[in-house]
This record gives sequence, structure tokens and C-alpha cells, in this order.
Amino acid sequence: MRVHLITPAPSRARGGNWTTAARWARILRGLGHQVRVTREYQGEPADLMVALHAWRSADAIAHFANAHPSRPLIVVLSGTDAYRFIHSHPVPTLRSMQLAHVLVGLHDRIDEVVPPEYRDKLRVIHQSAPPGLPHRPAQRSFRVCVAGHLREEKDPLRPAYAVRDLPPPSRLRVDHFGAAHTPDWAEQARAEMTVNPRYRWHGEVPRYRLREAFARSHLLVLPSRMEGGANVIGEAIMADLPVIASRIHGSIGLLGDDYPGLYPVGDTEALRDLLLAVEAEPRFLERLHESCRSLRPLFDPERERRNWAELVRQIAP
Repeated sequence: MRVHLITPAPSRARGGNWTTAARWARILRGLGHQVRVTREYQGEPADLMVALHAWRSADAIAHFANAHPSRPLIVVLSGTDAYRFIHSHPVPTLRSMQLAHVLVGLHDRIDEVVPPEYRDKLRVIHQSAPPGLPHRPAQRSFRVCVAGHLREEKDPLRPAYAVRDLPPPSRLRVDHFGAAHTPDWAEQARAEMTVNPRYRWHGEVPRYRLREAFARSHLLVLPSRMEGGANVIGEAIMADLPVIASRIHGSIGLLGDDYPGLYPVGDTEALRDLLLAVEAEPRFLERLHESCRSLRPLFDPERERRNWAELVRQIAP
């Protein structure tokens, strides 16, 4: 079957959208399908479309649906679709949901924000991640890894603010990996490094460098204000790296409402307290480890492959 996969991310990007699209393309090719990955749809022959983002891919979704109304169309909901564009740009976002034969969400609480009339279309497929490198955390410092681009939705400097002015005995250090979406964000990160010796921004790095950083770190922090089901959580868990995350739907939907490493969005003091507790209390760190290890089956690559195989088989038998 010819599958056209639409992603708003350029092929040179190292962010989550392109990583997700590339992984799904491999899965679908492995299932025997021909897969074309583009940012737009211009009428190319296709038996099935998979579109990442209801709003950003709205034109491609509408074009395909108008050209081939009987052919299956899968729309994958991003965090910005579910928590921003459904309110700020409702017409194209809801139109994409209406045109879709199936809506795919990436975490278990996505149904709470999908309009009731479209919930019967909804399927949840968790994003998988490969096993990480052997976990050998740094010995001289307690390394906190942040993996995310610098933009408003990610609240990217919150971990840096949380490690300002810590007690001198603390060994906490924050390593931040991700591109700045604007020069202003880059300037903010550089300015933070000049006043905060515990924070270092590394910019955008290849995937292998991020995997190496995971292996050297003690903890991953995901401070986002909105997520559709961040792949980095699965990557950290599969690397045996425990997670602290802001209490948002997208992270609760992966980690669970009772996960011990959640803090209120944007709350610097609460994040600081969690980081100091993890550093000072080995039992708390082990509790996070145990919670994350129990979630590993959720992010198993074979599970994601089976879910896509079943969905495609159902929608295009």
C-alpha cells in the first residue's frame, strides 16, 4: 500500500516531530508498505495518508480528503493541537478532526480534550524508543538532563532557574540540549550561563550525543507547559533514566497521575525542592527508578509496531 506521511518538520530537523515521522516511516515500511514523507500534499498517488498535526497539516489533510474522500486518513494529534490550536484556530483544527477516519493520540488522557463527537475515532498509540546505552551516571556531579528546544511551550529555562543559588554542598548541574527557536531564546540561555554556573546550554546535538548524555545523567527533567505525549519520556525510561516532569496532561498520560516526580507547571520552588530531594535521598531516587522501570513495556518498539499494524489492517483491510 502507498502511504503518504505528512509532517510539518523539515527533514534536517532533530526535534520530536521529525523523529516521530521517521520512526513511523520505518515501521510502516517494515510492514511492507511504500512510504513517502513530505511536509505538503500535492496530489501524489496514495492509498492512505497519515498526517502529524491537525492544524499545521490542515491544508494537506483537506487536499487529500477532497481528492480521495473514500481513502483512509489518519490524523495524529500533537500537544499544540490539543492544548492550543483547538482554541486559538478552531476551524482548521476541528475540520482536520472531522475529515479524519481515525484520530491518533500519544498519551492516555488525550480523550479529555478531544470533542465528544470525535472520541469514537480516537486511538492511543504510545511512541516507542530503543534501549539506551549502559547507564553510567557522572560521579563528580549530579547531572540533570533537559532535552527540548527553547520555545515558550517547553518552559525551557525552568530547570536552570531551579538550580540558581543552591546550597554550596549541592552537586546539581543542568545540561540542556536543544535548538533555540529564536535569537532571543538563544540570548536568554547564554545570559543564564553567565550568571548560573550550574547551567549549561549545549544547543542542538545529534541523536547519538543525546543518548550519551542520557547515559551520563542521573535524571531527566521535562518542564513543558504542553505536550502531546513527549517521545523524550520514553527515550529516558528506555535508557534507565528517571524522569521529573511538570504536571500536564501529556506527561500524566504517560507517567500516571500518582507518579512521584511531578511538579506544578512553572513552579520553580517546587522543582527545586524535587531536585534537592532526589539528590539527597537515595530512596526517593530509587522510587523514581522503580516507577519508570515499571513503565518500560509501554515504550517497547514491538508494541508500537503491533499497534500500527493493527490500525492499518483495520482502516485499510
